[in-house]
Amino acid sequence: MSEIERPEEIEGGQDPAYVKGAFARIADNYVLTNHVLSLGADILWRRKVGRMVAAWNPSKILDVATGTGDLALELQRKCPHAEVLGTDFCEEMLAHAKERGLGETMVADALQLPFENARFDVVTVAFGLRNMENWKAGLREAARVVRDGGHLLILDFSLPGGVLRKPYVYYLNKVLPKIAGVITKERDAYEYLAGSIDRFPSGNAMLALFEEVGLKEASWTPLNGGIASIYVGVVEH
Repeated sequence: MSEIERPEEIEGGQDPAYVKGAFARIADNYVLTNHVLSLGADILWRRKVGRMVAAWNPSKILDVATGTGDLALELQRKCPHAEVLGTDFCEEMLAHAKERGLGETMVADALQLPFENARFDVVTVAFGLRNMENWKAGLREAARVVRDGGHLLILDFSLPGGVLRKPYVYYLNKVLPKIAGVITKERDAYEYLAGSIDRFPSGNAMLALFEEVGLKEASWTPLNGGIASIYVGVVEH
């Protein structure tokens, strides 16, 4: 692991007050904007996660930082016999999740989840860990509420390598905020989101962070050349 950032150097995250306000402002157009900016790829990413989670045959699933419920709704479809609960600290986002059909929602801070230890078979976080105040603390808290042998899954943006990296970074920082600004009238919120991807650990750096918080059998699946990634770890208390 000498070639990657140590977890101690990357545990920091974002300003929670700014993040909460930004998401409250873009909540009404969040789903549409995501689909436009990813050219619909985010839908396919969540479907893949849904298939992965369904293969574990869980009975209790927690989707942390569920936002407008995109992943939780997919998990409801793929795991019809499971209890699926979506939590978020932004009530405006959760209101959309409820309207879209998410059966169970709860306002909760991802760093202080109101659940006993080992309650869930699977915990997922889609595009939410990156926005937390402390990434390592967010992983530890998510793992705390997963039973022994259960899974923690993170889906988030990452930076591709090779020839894709430079054009993607240009799109991320120059093009994406402009398009999102037209749709939402909140360009600054998407300038923040683009910048957050630059700082967020990905690939081997994220696997190192998984190792640091005690997750086992950590795996990394790059998506669309690495512009997003799925990370999975098994919990052992």
